[in-house]
Amino acid sequence: MNAPYTLTKNSPLDHRNTFRVAVRTAWLAEIHDPQSLPEVLAGSEVNGRPLMVLGEGSNVLFTRDFHGLVLAMSNRGIEVLDDDGETMHVRVAAGEDWHGLVRWSLAQGLCGLENLSLIPGTVGAAPIQNIGAYGAELAETLETVEAYDRQAKNFVRLSRAQCEFSYRQSVFKQQPERWIITTVELRLRRHAPLKLDYAGVREELTTMKVTTPTVADVSEAVCHLRRRKLPDPAVIGNAGSFFKNPIVSNGEAEELQAVHPGLPVFNAPDGKKLSAAWLIEQCGWKGFREGDAGVSDKHALVLVNHGQATGAQIWSLAQRIRDSVQGKFGIRLEPEPRII
Repeated sequence: MNAPYTLTKNSPLDHRNTFRVAVRTAWLAEIHDPQSLPEVLAGSEVNGRPLMVLGEGSNVLFTRDFHGLVLAMSNRGIEVLDDDGETMHVRVAAGEDWHGLVRWSLAQGLCGLENLSLIPGTVGAAPIQNIGAYGAELAETLETVEAYDRQAKNFVRLSRAQCEFSYRQSVFKQQPERWIITTVELRLRRHAPLKLDYAGVREELTTMKVTTPTVADVSEAVCHLRRRKLPDPAVIGNAGSFFKNPIVSNGEAEELQAVHPGLPVFNAPDGKKLSAAWLIEQCGWKGFREGDAGVSDKHALVLVNHGQATGAQIWSLAQRIRDSVQGKFGIRLEPEPRII
């Protein structure tokens, strides 16, 4: 039987963040059994030190070494809690690979995750920023999150409402040192309307010569789009979209479109969502490179590490991009990854 957890001192993290930034952590704890969390957190390695929960590092930028404890959830397992023929209630360990879960759901004939195909990272990381892509969000299928509450020092179950989900936001992101997600429960349906209206999805299905798409077809189309538009972190270091698409009021959107007629604008619950990629590209950053820090020539929203860039260099570039967009459009972009 595997040990419930392992502790490593002065551990490298270059293969634990998709930017491939060469940093180290004072301590690394790999958790195989979530029940061991109280013991790990009571250890001297944590006492007085900052703690960070890290999945595959696909949504983080380290600008320096981490002088605390990095905690990696390595528990595995997908369990069917109930299945009434129309919906399936599924419990998934935090350490499972996200796209692996998507593939599993498709094999069961389930709907709901197909538009979230090929998003890098672990299942436990997914609720933190309420992952979303191609017109879908995790919050639409998530039922419950199980987590260890460091403040109350016990395990808790949080409903969808208690997770306080919004666009790329959650209670877990608001209080990153409080919550350690251990499992996620989803409710997936066998029959649901497909989400095809996001830019590029219908066109890709047409290219695939699919006239009556299934969930598997939508997943394949999304994978094609992602592979074509976004650089592969296994080939060049990156964390996907670096900035959130900004949300503005209807009036602000109309004013901006009047001055910049080509600006893409999408409906959002609290106003209008603008294309951050378009804003950045209009400022001339697409394909920019300074040393090994740069902007992808495939997608202006993706910052990349061409090899030996430090996190500080990438963050410096991100701040310059943010300032130029604000100067030209009056819009302040917010980073999507967590900046350490």
